[in-house]
Amino acid sequence: MFSKLMLRFLVATSLLAMAGAPATADLLSTSAAPPPNEAFTPASSTPTLSSLKKFYDIPNFRIGGTYDLTADPETWRDGGVGGTTLESLGYGPLKTAYIDVGTPIRNEAGEIINAVIVSPHYSGDSTASYSYWMPMAANPLAGGEPVVGPGLVIDTNKYYVVFLDSLGLWGTSKPSEGLGRNFPEYNYFDMVQANYQLLRDHLNVANVHLAFGASMGATQTWVWGAMYSPSGFVDAIMPLGGATASDGSDPVGQWTFRLATAAIESDPLYRETGGNFYDLPKAEHPKQGLQFLWSILQQTGYSFPYRSAQPWSAVEREVFYWEPTGNQTAAWLARTVNEDPNDYWYRNNAGWNYNINDYLERITARTLVIHIENDNWLMVANARAAAEKVPGASFLSFPDPTAHYAVFKAPNVLRDQVKSFVDNVNLPIVQGGGGGGAAAAAPERPSGFSK
Repeated sequence: MFSKLMLRFLVATSLLAMAGAPATADLLSTSAAPPPNEAFTPASSTPTLSSLKKFYDIPNFRIGGTYDLTADPETWRDGGVGGTTLESLGYGPLKTAYIDVGTPIRNEAGEIINAVIVSPHYSGDSTASYSYWMPMAANPLAGGEPVVGPGLVIDTNKYYVVFLDSLGLWGTSKPSEGLGRNFPEYNYFDMVQANYQLLRDHLNVANVHLAFGASMGATQTWVWGAMYSPSGFVDAIMPLGGATASDGSDPVGQWTFRLATAAIESDPLYRETGGNFYDLPKAEHPKQGLQFLWSILQQTGYSFPYRSAQPWSAVEREVFYWEPTGNQTAAWLARTVNEDPNDYWYRNNAGWNYNINDYLERITARTLVIHIENDNWLMVANARAAAEKVPGASFLSFPDPTAHYAVFKAPNVLRDQVKSFVDNVNLPIVQGGGGGGAAAAAPERPSGFSK
């Protein structure tokens, strides 16, 4: 039996052939808006890839409102009910960003029907995702082998791939553009809904064949399933190490976000200015709280046996010191030059208010949940429980010394299973929701880090 995508592919390919216009990369989009204000933070987390990024503005988008997913989606087409627009604060419109590659296939109306969307992780954006998984990057943290490209796990000869930014960091609208603590508090629904408008209204995407992402990108993937699989807009989801809740129902997730925010708020200059410091020169912005945040997170980012085996000369680069000397805190001193504490305060706030467990049964998309068994941040038991609530979901997991960071190498560790799922062919070795399906552990040493 032909899959839905294959049927669409054959119809669209015939139409394109008759029109004499092959479905090739020359149909890719162009930027529709200028980049954001880069006075305080850059528009990309990976500057060498900035030229690939494109931008789109969404007028009058409501940030921080409520989303009733059981109601008519038109009620939250322009953001949550009761939300605040950036225009009402003297800014705006809301800005989104992305990188697109691959081969668009279009239906009779000219709409793209073979999109694969990639949501970014906690500190990432489209350039970070691109750097992990595209052939030119082959990032060691992602297993050293490319995942997205011609003939690869996600085959750009078959699919139109959109690497997304998310509201609040890098190429999107964010507090560090000047609003600071006056920026509206946003949520994961806002992140997804803004990118829905980008896909639907700018890129003319009518169907998402697959939504996936790692870490917080996987968390957004869960939201894509809850919001947009019932309507048929999203056909499949593949969260790699994400969460369906990080409020009090997940004490570890809640604790992690609270500690990270407390670290930001512990900075003496941040406290003195109330988080509104943009009248100061950039070199004088409070960064110690942000350095403390990363130090707190990284204690548990990798497995404890791995951390315990590291020499102190390596570890002290990631340990926070109020008055560092030599290599103390060196990793975070370098990193936070291009980061802003308010941007992370808001992202943490979105995390600790998040819970979609009551919406999981409404997910109709094909679902493959992948998780790391020894993840110290996002517990594997929670991922199994979430998979069990989704009708027909499959579950795979594996242990790794890099713990949570193994989410980036998951498409390589489970290469055959992932490709089978992406292309919607038989999955003989994938267990049902909550099942085993463990794979062999990956190599012992991590290469780099990036939550």
